[in-house]
Amino acid sequence: MAGSPSPSSSSPGSTAPEAQARPGAPEASRRTGLIVFAWLWVGAPLAYGVYELVLKAAQLFTG
Repeated sequence: MAGSPSPSSSSPGSTAPEAQARPGAPEASRRTGLIVFAWLWVGAPLAYGVYELVLKAAQLFTG
């Protein structure tokens, strides 16, 4: 078809392969560390809150 784009053309939102971060790049490892830190920052208090909730619920239902 004359009006359809070819499969090799890139979409408007895509970036060139050279501009994408490589898996072994220092930015990727720094980002992984930041993601782990963020999950711990949120997950630790959340886990403690759930633990306390279970203890309080057990007290409520056992007397």
